[in-house]
Amino acid sequence: MSQPPDLELSVEPPEDADLERGSIFFVGTATVILRYVGFTVLTDPNFLHRGDHVHLGYGITSRRRTDPALEIGDLPPIDLVLLSHYHGDHFDRVAEEKLDADLPIVTTPHAAGELAAKGFRETYPLETWDEFRVRKGDAELAITATPGRHGPPVLSKGLPPVMGSVLGFRPTDAGPEAPPLLRLYVSGDTLVYDALEEIPERYPDVDLALLHLGGTRILGVLLTMDAAQGVEAVDLIDAETTIPIHYNDYEVFRSPLSNFKRAVEKAGLEDRVAYLEHGETFEFEASDRRE
Repeated sequence: MSQPPDLELSVEPPEDADLERGSIFFVGTATVILRYVGFTVLTDPNFLHRGDHVHLGYGITSRRRTDPALEIGDLPPIDLVLLSHYHGDHFDRVAEEKLDADLPIVTTPHAAGELAAKGFRETYPLETWDEFRVRKGDAELAITATPGRHGPPVLSKGLPPVMGSVLGFRPTDAGPEAPPLLRLYVSGDTLVYDALEEIPERYPDVDLALLHLGGTRILGVLLTMDAAQGVEAVDLIDAETTIPIHYNDYEVFRSPLSNFKRAVEKAGLEDRVAYLEHGETFEFEASDRRE
């Protein structure tokens, strides 16, 4: 499969686009709003409310326990959506109805096909290790798809394919081989397994990591990282700061954030992890490790 063409966004970034600082706003589940160097990226849009149900396949549903921190109509202007996979708690019926059908969506080939059938016209499918570049004004965002497996091998074949992703931001005049101003890893709904070991081999200098936790279990089978696997991922990816997301939101999430906090403390990794409640913002500064 050929990689999708680069994208040049027609909207110019604000004049005050900051190379030094950015932010991550936690909406809930795996939904965040990432702002940096003039880009605004929305991940895995899930805007259902407390008590709403999602369909997870095979007749299985799950009830949401929380509300999103903001409504979809209150989103700022979004440059693109980064979607880890096509599941109801990651791209829900609210997003399907209310997101602009021309909004660029970077995702898996499976999800791109599903979204195209729903009328979304700007999908950019990535196979593992494919790279997609987006330019906006004087800044460039490179998105690389990384391995992900939504459950054990036998069961994962019956679930939507999932990808993690590495995002690298740099000035356009720096050239594609220049070290990024910021490198961010988003795990997607994956377990820790052997293929993930290639991520730190390729990217040993991750600044921020967003881990999808929750310990999702269906019929007793673990489908997303629980507390123990989350700590293993913190150690494996070795980001400057790791932020857990995708926890406590649905009934199928069986490993609460409190379990992860205890495991982090036991492992002595407290200084490597930051926590966000729904509606909170993590503000960051670009790393100087590559200057």
